[in-house]
Amino acid sequence: MAGEVASHGASRGAPHGVPVVTLQADSADRAELDAALVRAIGEHGVPEVAVYNAALVRADEVGEISVREHMEAWAVNVVGALNAAARIAPAMAARGRGTFLVTGGMPEPKPQYVSLSLGKAGVRTLVALLDQQYGSSGVHVASVTVDGPVAPRTDFDPDDIAEHYWRLHTQPRHLWDREVLHAGRC
Repeated sequence: MAGEVASHGASRGAPHGVPVVTLQADSADRAELDAALVRAIGEHGVPEVAVYNAALVRADEVGEISVREHMEAWAVNVVGALNAAARIAPAMAARGRGTFLVTGGMPEPKPQYVSLSLGKAGVRTLVALLDQQYGSSGVHVASVTVDGPVAPRTDFDPDDIAEHYWRLHTQPRHLWDREVLHAGRC
């Protein structure tokens, strides 16, 4: 369940003078995630943008997995994002600006992915709650919902999807979207 605390494109940013720190933390372990985020903030300050992109993706149908397995999926898919936001969003709000983005998926629930469907519904609710709490303080909270398998040179090319994150981050405050759907090429 471990996830990296860094951007997917971290190796691309460094040659362009963008400060990058790559740390590993289990997104389902609050103490471990907090320690990694505290270290990242200590080295580079409060980020202008943070993207939570961890997910536990597995096929499962109603009744197929245990309560423990559902809780593990929920911990990664929703609670990890909540804990990351709890560490980062208040500092962004105190500064008066910032962007906290969460990768969503599955705009419609799928019976062959029950735990993931529940988690992505939870992400939508979490984004709404965070927006209510921090939006008026200048923190843009939103999700990018990806409706397909991410792979280079397809309709779900990561570079095309990244454009949504950038657009959300640079949106003027009066035009803030809370969710963007990527259903294919931009």
